[in-house]
Amino acid sequence: MATIEKRTTGDGKTSYRAKIRVKGFPVESATFERLTDSREWAKRIESDMKAGRYFGGGKKKTLGDLFDSYAAAAAPHLKSWDGVKRRLNWWREKAGGELLESITPARIAKLRDELLATPKRNGGGQRSGADVNRALAALSAAMKHGINELDWLEKNPVKRVTKKKESGGRIRFLNDEELPRLLAAVRASPHPDLLPAVLLALTTGARSGEVMGLRWSQIDFKRRAITLHQGETKNNAGRALPLSGEVVELLQARNKVRHIDDDHVFPPHEGCQVLELREPFKAALVEANIDVRETRPKTRRKDAPPVLTSDFRWHDLRHTAASYLTMAGVSAIEVARVLGHKTLAMSLRYSHLAPDRVTELGDKLAARMGVAGGAK
Repeated sequence: MATIEKRTTGDGKTSYRAKIRVKGFPVESATFERLTDSREWAKRIESDMKAGRYFGGGKKKTLGDLFDSYAAAAAPHLKSWDGVKRRLNWWREKAGGELLESITPARIAKLRDELLATPKRNGGGQRSGADVNRALAALSAAMKHGINELDWLEKNPVKRVTKKKESGGRIRFLNDEELPRLLAAVRASPHPDLLPAVLLALTTGARSGEVMGLRWSQIDFKRRAITLHQGETKNNAGRALPLSGEVVELLQARNKVRHIDDDHVFPPHEGCQVLELREPFKAALVEANIDVRETRPKTRRKDAPPVLTSDFRWHDLRHTAASYLTMAGVSAIEVARVLGHKTLAMSLRYSHLAPDRVTELGDKLAARMGVAGGAK
């Protein structure tokens, strides 16, 4: 039998505590801000108890138990699972053995601040607010699984935890002097896959995974287009990529001598899921003298000389494509369509690169209204 008790705190706030007593089960209770929520919860839990579907919920389960269940459900279809797993492992190390009922907003906030103060692994430097927010998002997804799929939780405690402030995002793109230097270095590279991969990234704005995972069945040479189907992109939304310039000839030549038993445009090496171009790309960047710095090699030898590397990232090729599109007068909506941005805000980050476009639009508006005058 369920009972609901109305409570009023000293500051005048009202809450409703639902309590359920069913023979053969321990007393279960939960507190809600709304009466309707407490009634719905009591009705559902009491029904599950009588039907034999209720086993104590999250009171007997740990955060580690939740992660294990979430991994079994999410790992097979979540493309970003490796990153999510890495973030969840941090929470597991800190609180994996704690009961779910003890994972309160206050507990999460304390761990959030601890994570922010923890340097990145492998000497990655200070952790950013974005890093912490991605970790909170991974935890929130697991909590949502516990609510919707397992009935171990009633509310998501992560929703009551304040996120850290994020910067506007790193926008690094090749300028008119750097781009020719990089292309020259890429052309001189002995790696046969580097030039077509870099040109695809630059001329389509495709992500690294979209380029490396590209298959011949997605390429239409007659239409000069690449089709990314739903589920093949970061945000799972399909889109079309333009296929133009020198890369068309490179792909056509590659298509004539491709492996019959492998549909990948860039076949991965044995034991790998995708082709890895990190090292030849870094070598080309060093040769082109783009964002070059000295770093210590990963070796136990204390007298090992420093090596040259670059802080320019493959993802910055995508920024370069977006930046050049914007400087060419392409609208933010069109940039978003080409690059597959989920929100227009992502494309608007590049709007400052086209100041003349604002004046051009103003001139068109004045002309349409018949008040253009003679100003130039």
